[in-house]
Amino acid sequence: MSDSLNLADLRKEYTLKDLTVEQTAPDPFVQFRIWLAEALQAQVPEPNAMHVATVSSTGKPSGRIVLLKELDNKGFVFYTNYTSRKGQELTQNAWASLTFFWPELERQVRVEGRTEKTSPQQSDIYFQSRPRGSQMGAWASPQSQFIPSREILENNLAKLKQQFGENSLIPRPQHWGGYHVLPESVEFWQGRASRLHDRILYTKTIEGSWQKHRLAP
Repeated sequence: MSDSLNLADLRKEYTLKDLTVEQTAPDPFVQFRIWLAEALQAQVPEPNAMHVATVSSTGKPSGRIVLLKELDNKGFVFYTNYTSRKGQELTQNAWASLTFFWPELERQVRVEGRTEKTSPQQSDIYFQSRPRGSQMGAWASPQSQFIPSREILENNLAKLKQQFGENSLIPRPQHWGGYHVLPESVEFWQGRASRLHDRILYTKTIEGSWQKHRLAP
């Protein structure tokens, strides 16, 4: 291996901010909105990008980056193909985790919870808000399946353009829609010097309220 790439020497000292239990909002959704707004203000590239981890029925994990598209007082919403690998794994095991990483702010947010599909009406509304090309892409791609070549996708897309034309409404495919991640825990991580990072964990009680705790880094 070349001496020019020494991973052991790659490190960054975090010094921007601190985070205390007292500084954080009582509700993790309020705190997340505060941090997301600051990420937007700092012009973090794709601040709504998040890593979604799922687990198969045999306990094998998998992860990928998707985009957060909605946030309410219940949880975090993203959209995908229900027959994709993540969709199949969420059918077998409804638990998922999300990770947001905003390096410009030396921050990370981790979410763990169960998932449920959004209503067909909610999925329809979001689908119709997408660019027309993205709508056709949801029809054209058999997501996560083996295909012999990219020509399959291009041919599918060409057929769809002929079918729907330029102005007709493109309906949402039944195999495509949203997932609502309903958190049981949310952790806010602020980088600090000497790797003594600040970690504030929210956990949901049986009554539905939130408790806050500091975790050791």
